[in-house]
Amino acid sequence: MSKILIKNVKEFKMENLFVSSKKIILLTFLMAFLNKSFAQSFLRTQLQYERVKASYEEKGKYIEELLKEKGFENKPFQIFIRAFKEEKNLELWIKSGKNAEFSLLKTHKIAASSGILGPKRKEGDLQVPEGFYHIDRFNPLSSYYLSLGITYPNASDKILSDKVKPGGDIFIHGSDVTVGCLPLTDELIKEVYLIAVMAKNYGQEKLEVHIFPFKMEKLDDYKSNPNFIFWQNLAPGYTFFEKNHKLPAIKVAKDGKYRW
Repeated sequence: MSKILIKNVKEFKMENLFVSSKKIILLTFLMAFLNKSFAQSFLRTQLQYERVKASYEEKGKYIEELLKEKGFENKPFQIFIRAFKEEKNLELWIKSGKNAEFSLLKTHKIAASSGILGPKRKEGDLQVPEGFYHIDRFNPLSSYYLSLGITYPNASDKILSDKVKPGGDIFIHGSDVTVGCLPLTDELIKEVYLIAVMAKNYGQEKLEVHIFPFKMEKLDDYKSNPNFIFWQNLAPGYTFFEKNHKLPAIKVAKDGKYRW
């Protein structure tokens, strides 16, 4: 009798384990399907806006050829944006696959700047932020044609900047005027915006944006600058990407410094 009971218990456990496994597989498939459906709908949603649609009609063929040239035709990809204030350059990098290295897709000229070299620390200081951010807003109704919002103030900025009014609403946008943002002109923002939309549409959740004062190989030239210690803290993130063409894992300590 006990052997039969033990056998039934084992069979019951195995059956429930099998059911649980099927549930896990089903849930995993469902989540993947929902995520894919959401991603695929992002481009369609954006194309409902007049400026995005017009940009797509104007720049779509050029972007297709640019991606084809780099080997990304009809292939899911992710992007990374890196900007240098002194050089006034905005780099657009691209990769496919989780472990792939980024390659440079195109470099755009930043059309205007405000403030001086150094981080943004207060609302109204005219400074362009410096640090490690990502895109958190796609604005097809921007005052500057199209714009991509970045996550200033980030965790570091919230510690090191003014506690009451650190500032905000920092964008990569059209036009050639700025108060702390990164303007690219209307023509260039069409390209960057659309490629960012496409990356988002392919499922990229976090589109990182790193902003540096200058190419960090020149850091020693700025030893007398009051921002030198802060820039030393940024340098490892720059160096890691230069060496590996992969994004560094970034943490923020209690004192606001980046940790690697």
